[in-house]
Amino acid sequence: MIDKLKLVLALLLVAVGIAGFYFLEDKALVLRILALMVGIVAALAVMWTSSIGKDALSFIGESINEAKRVVWPTRKETIQTTVAVFVMVVIMAAFLAVVDVGFAYMVQWIMGRSA
Repeated sequence: MIDKLKLVLALLLVAVGIAGFYFLEDKALVLRILALMVGIVAALAVMWTSSIGKDALSFIGESINEAKRVVWPTRKETIQTTVAVFVMVVIMAAFLAVVDVGFAYMVQWIMGRSA
């Protein structure tokens, strides 16, 4: 129950930050953004104290560790894949253009209009 209250409080803090952003419309943009950021940071601080926030923090840490273990493609592999995708896109575009023109001529022929 207390975790739900913490999450509601976090949402309220975000709402207060947003309200502060709009309430300070006659002030400098830096102050408005600062008000918004303070609301968001306060909400995150409250959220991290809940079990859901701790689970989210654990998930983020595991995701970062997993991203470090990813084997990224070399520059050569990236260029080869990009070229292959580009060639397939051009081929499919040409094919769809031919099919489109064919259907247009068929519809004109069926309706008795000259192509």
